[in-house]
Amino acid sequence: MMHTRKIRLMMASAALLTLTGPAFALDGADLMKKLEAATSSNGTTLTFDKAEVSGDTVTASGVQIKLAGQPGDALKIGDITFEGVEETEGGGYYAETVSFPDVNVVQDEGSLAVKDILVSGLSIPANPAGGTLDDILLYESASTGPITVSAKGKEVFSLESSEANLARQENDAGFDFDATAAGLKADLSQIEDPKTKEAIEKLGLTKLDGAVTMKGSWEVESGNVALEEYAFDFKNVGRLNLAVDISGYTLAFMKSLQEAMKSAEANPNKEEANQAMGLAMMGLMQQLTFNSAEIRFDDASITKKALDYAGSQQGVTGDQLAQSLKGLVPLMMAQLNVPELQNQVSSAVNTYLDGPKSLTISAAPEKPVPFPMIMGAAMGAPNTIPSVLGVKVTAND
Repeated sequence: MMHTRKIRLMMASAALLTLTGPAFALDGADLMKKLEAATSSNGTTLTFDKAEVSGDTVTASGVQIKLAGQPGDALKIGDITFEGVEETEGGGYYAETVSFPDVNVVQDEGSLAVKDILVSGLSIPANPAGGTLDDILLYESASTGPITVSAKGKEVFSLESSEANLARQENDAGFDFDATAAGLKADLSQIEDPKTKEAIEKLGLTKLDGAVTMKGSWEVESGNVALEEYAFDFKNVGRLNLAVDISGYTLAFMKSLQEAMKSAEANPNKEEANQAMGLAMMGLMQQLTFNSAEIRFDDASITKKALDYAGSQQGVTGDQLAQSLKGLVPLMMAQLNVPELQNQVSSAVNTYLDGPKSLTISAAPEKPVPFPMIMGAAMGAPNTIPSVLGVKVTAND
């Protein structure tokens, strides 16, 4: 009797495991196919040979990527390893980490090398054609180690590391994002054109050393994209920062843009495709609203060097050239027929040239301005754009 019960219990357990087993088993091929579908929305073609599963790890081999609009063969990636993989509700996938092999591409007389490529918190949607945040290919962070570019056997560009982060806001209201490219170095000494080479040497730009940073947010419902910082900061040159705030970049807008790009890429007649893309972009721009923008440059000695060099080409000193520019700017601005802006620009240029610190051009209208209104002003009365957008120019503030 006891023996019979044990047999029945074992059979029931085996049956249960048989029924429940497939529900917990990962399908590596399905993961890759859904990743391929998600990347194709941006015009990227992803292929792979096979995907093997071991526990919660999926290893895809023979991975190749071809970017839309890029000529030449597909980029051979090799093996990609997804770790901590689990299937999400609805049929999508989540991977704790995704690691890539180092990239080492050699073409003609140049080469590109990228090390330590890693993506964390990758969410692969089940249906990339859907209209929610869960239908977008997302990551929590992406990073690389050193990146180097060489030409004719000499390193011309390098980057110590790069990192990008994406964080969901509460109640899926949107995202906060930031990115950093640190230890950026460029060697311009290999430029062969004599005049360009001379200018680079006089300006002290033979070796560039700096960083690129980005920070902002995206609100899904209103489509508000607030790029607070997109800065290029180089030693002995200066810091150039762009900030912009627009609304209307919703999920629907993004999907329409992706469809337009895919249609243009699929059209073998490139001239016709470009025309269609232009018309599509004109239509999409109608949905956007301008809130504000700012371009700011903080000088780190490049202005004086530029004045000295430009002046030497004209047989004058840098200070003499600066005085000439002070008189020339009002004459140039007068042609635009914008008296208020003319005074601002003239005053800002004078202040900046007397002691270069910072120069800022900002646009902050009292109320958000629809893009169609801006385009209408540009075509009908371009001199009204500064007042429509609330443009201001300041220096050393």
